[in-house]
Amino acid sequence: MSARTVWLFDLDNTLHNASACSFPGIDAGMTAYIERELKLPRREATALRAHYLQRYGATLLGLVRHHGVKAAHFLHETHVLPELESQAHGHAHDFAALDRLPGRKYVLTNAPRAYALRVLACLGAAHHFDGVLCIEDMAMFGQLRPKPDARMLRWIAARLKVPPSHCVLVEDTLQHQKAAFSIGMRAVWMQRWARLARKTAASHAKVGVYLHRRPVYVCARIDSLRDLKRLP
Repeated sequence: MSARTVWLFDLDNTLHNASACSFPGIDAGMTAYIERELKLPRREATALRAHYLQRYGATLLGLVRHHGVKAAHFLHETHVLPELESQAHGHAHDFAALDRLPGRKYVLTNAPRAYALRVLACLGAAHHFDGVLCIEDMAMFGQLRPKPDARMLRWIAARLKVPPSHCVLVEDTLQHQKAAFSIGMRAVWMQRWARLARKTAASHAKVGVYLHRRPVYVCARIDSLRDLKRLP
């Protein structure tokens, strides 16, 4: 780590517990949107949302490519979340640890900008970052290319004027970390919120085994942002 290091922090389930405060509402909003716009019954809408998430890494991409959905409309309608301000929270000591890391720090999220800024305001963490890169910033050749698109990650590094080898992606999603590793970035696996979910998960044993893995493309596993200062 040095002053040349650029840190790229995912937002949901990396900087805060989105599984508890955001994801249920976002998932419900996406299903309702698909029901309404595509005129599908709920069961089919739920299955289609999951299918596109698995195939493309983002439900939105499937809806845009196959159904002509307008990205801005979808993002606005599915991220209303009226209870967000009362539910999102962070840990001040974790965010304070960011100030002790050398280099620049950015939020890199597949979420829309309005939602990302709301979350950072709830966490009181916006001032710890040099910028916020959202899904609206991930358009290439007229198409959205959110994580885990490796071309987009390489373009982000070029935009920030550093080689990918100077970037560290702190992220909860292994698929995104694998893409980062493929272009020379280092990847750190944030496990805090997954471990918290494990305590109440029905598939306790399965989740436990999953979290004890460290794939070759992951340079470290952490449970707190404070652990970043101990990276090799």
